[in-house]
Amino acid sequence: MRARHPDTKNIRAALGPHGLFLRGFVNFAGDEAAPRLADGRPAGSVLLVGNVGSSLWPAFSRWRETQPDRGGDDPLDNWSKAVLRPVAAAVDAAVWFPSDPPWQPFQQWAMRAEGLKASPLGILIHPVYGLWHGYRGALGFAERLEEEPFEARPHPCDRCPGKPCLTTCPAGAVHAGAFDVPACRSHLRTAEGQSGCMLSGCLARAACPVGAAYRYDDAQLRFHMAALSL
Repeated sequence: MRARHPDTKNIRAALGPHGLFLRGFVNFAGDEAAPRLADGRPAGSVLLVGNVGSSLWPAFSRWRETQPDRGGDDPLDNWSKAVLRPVAAAVDAAVWFPSDPPWQPFQQWAMRAEGLKASPLGILIHPVYGLWHGYRGALGFAERLEEEPFEARPHPCDRCPGKPCLTTCPAGAVHAGAFDVPACRSHLRTAEGQSGCMLSGCLARAACPVGAAYRYDDAQLRFHMAALSL
């Protein structure tokens, strides 16, 4: 991905020690609703920043150990802000986070930036990383970037013959057309749910064969499950 501005090479270098990566970019057309920069101008482009597999987990864990409150109520979001705000300031960029208003359409941006589509679990599935990736923030610039189109690939779910995610969920919450959130949460409150998905991560997610090598570490899976408001 080449750009006139910003210097993506330096941004990548700043993100690397934290296990974060540039996950693609979106250019906004002149007549398109775009997020606003600090000076009120519409952004010309955004660079998405995120993790691949458990790439962020070592840096996040080390940071959390240094915090008197273990990072607060939302430690991963707080860590993301602690990392990305200095990076944004260094390159004169706006920065937005999925956890904060004004709510930005991160999923729509990801679909445009990397050509992703939703899986039956509602998570965007990547053709290489599967369900084991995420977006921690976005950097916004006034300039449009020089576009190099992403490599379009078939939707992984369309090529999955067995679709084990549809049959593995012990709550029967995963369907081809929708994800039954109440059924999932009700199951997680049970003894079976506490000793199963809550302990080792969503069983339906783990059953997906795409990107299995990027499956989150057990500690990260337990962290994400514990963060659910049941």
